[in-house]
Amino acid sequence: MQSKEIHIPISIYLLDELCANDQELMQAAIEATNRSYAPYSHFSVGAAARLKDGTIITGTNQENAAYPSGICAERTTLFYANSQHPDQAVITLAIAARNERGELLDEPIPPCGACRQVMLETQTRFATPMRILLYGNKGIYELQNVGDLLPLSFSAATME
Repeated sequence: MQSKEIHIPISIYLLDELCANDQELMQAAIEATNRSYAPYSHFSVGAAARLKDGTIITGTNQENAAYPSGICAERTTLFYANSQHPDQAVITLAIAARNERGELLDEPIPPCGACRQVMLETQTRFATPMRILLYGNKGIYELQNVGDLLPLSFSAATME
């Protein structure tokens, strides 16, 4: 038998420790949580993507009474960015969430599996690492690329 360890480097920052560009992006994700449509879960998620040209795109989770017809904030953001700016890589994606009381979460919220797979495809599409910033009141997690969120990932290369 063999064993393998996977180490994932995560840097943790307070909001005011981030560079100005990352603070701006994180604030856009936080503000986006206010536009979420979450009448069923009351869990509002916002995402903001910075494209290679500096453009910021935001999105929110959108729920629907007919589960699973809703969509997560991360996918809303990335699908919009990829459809409206098909020649621009997403270089950083910031994610924030509010609970049913409207409070930002103390701990960072990780993306679901479907969002991680879409994030990986976006990163692969542009052959450019996509940094991830996950907001928490007690600390913002920074991951250097999507592979850190999905280390044993499935991709087109897997099928070769």
